[in-house]
Amino acid sequence: MMRLRSEFDRLFDETLELPAWRWPQQTHQLAIDVAEDDAAYIIKASVPGIKADDLDVSIIDNVLTIKGEIKDENELDEENYHLRERRWGSFSRSITLPSAVDADAVEASYEDGVLTLNIPKTEEVKARRIPIKEVQTKVIEAQAATNGHNGKTK
Repeated sequence: MMRLRSEFDRLFDETLELPAWRWPQQTHQLAIDVAEDDAAYIIKASVPGIKADDLDVSIIDNVLTIKGEIKDENELDEENYHLRERRWGSFSRSITLPSAVDADAVEASYEDGVLTLNIPKTEEVKARRIPIKEVQTKVIEAQAATNGHNGKTK
């Protein structure tokens, strides 16, 4: 059994050591940053080499989805590459936003390969500052008298 396990381990190790250019092209994960302030979620996604018109952004039931496709340039035959790390193919990334948002008021911009989304929170989930009233306590003369001061302070 130990020899069989050793052979399986070797097989997996060798498979993982294959150069990246030998792996079949797969759908890749879209890198995003999610931040928030009191009023909105700010999403930034790295999508270099894609035209803004080739991106599809939607929000359904508080789930943000960004889709697109990077076209393969096919400049050279596959066997002429020494190294091929640039990704191509379709991608899709969906994330559930932590609270309710106003999908109709989303603002999107695209500059230098970065898609930026400003997604406003709905009014009911926006942080509100709650004022705190300071209660003034009254000193009662009767309490002071029981302390032996006859209501007068020294």
